[in-house]
Amino acid sequence: MVDIGGRGLHLNLTPATSGPAVILEAGLAATSLSWALVQPAIGEFARVASYDRAGLGESDDATLPATAPNAVQDLHLLLERAGIPGPYILVGHSFGGLIVRLFQQLHPDLVAGLVLVDPVVRSQWRDPDERHRLMLARGVQLSRRGAFLARIGVVRFALQRLTSGSHKVPGFMGRLFAGQASGVANRLVGEVRKIPRELWPAIAAHWSEERSFRMMAEYLENLPVSCGQLDEAPTLGDLPITVLSSANASADALAEHRHEAGLSTRGEHLVVPDTGHWINLDAPEAIVEAVRRQVETRL
Repeated sequence: MVDIGGRGLHLNLTPATSGPAVILEAGLAATSLSWALVQPAIGEFARVASYDRAGLGESDDATLPATAPNAVQDLHLLLERAGIPGPYILVGHSFGGLIVRLFQQLHPDLVAGLVLVDPVVRSQWRDPDERHRLMLARGVQLSRRGAFLARIGVVRFALQRLTSGSHKVPGFMGRLFAGQASGVANRLVGEVRKIPRELWPAIAAHWSEERSFRMMAEYLENLPVSCGQLDEAPTLGDLPITVLSSANASADALAEHRHEAGLSTRGEHLVVPDTGHWINLDAPEAIVEAVRRQVETRL
């Protein structure tokens, strides 16, 4: 645990003797556990760290609003207090891609490269149309419902069944959430099953906490504000940047991902076959190789 001024953030650091530090930034309400298939492999050739944002996982509760700028502020303090010198190769999944892009905007001298893993499509959320506003509202509503179910112990019961290996859990989770939410719950259970089994209890503990769902609701509520903080005008010069898109990414997502890679003369955009949004679980080797290429250019 690293103190960043009255609050502690959980840091998971794999040391190495040389090369730039690689920092892994998780998705919207995910924790360092989402990098369980990626971090050990990167740790074989580079110093690599993942962490839990405030209010999530093993970190202390958040005292600031759940926004990307506040996450950048916390990350900067964390790296400083932990004594991890830059420049860094920043790897961000989904909403984490926005956080690392904003970190680079605010601290360009501290960034040696970017790997964006199916990053959030900012153009959809900066000024959302009616359809996307409804999607956000539904997401917030479901998160609030999840917080209530966590508070009364229902989520813990369901996840205990999951960690015991019950194959009836997806159907059970579907009955907890009405309508479209049942599909979301089933997909989440499917993703959890891709994580090493020994980590299931930690995942269950995280999602059994009411605050995890509250933080997800806050990040969703603040998503338009967060997306609006990035200056879309500047190019990235010759900063190495790799953008990895999932195989099922939408046309809008692919267009923005290609554009993002094109901001740098050393940018590349790759669509990772046979993957969904959680590339870090479906094809961790694609992320590892993207990081390896950037590390090798710095050695």
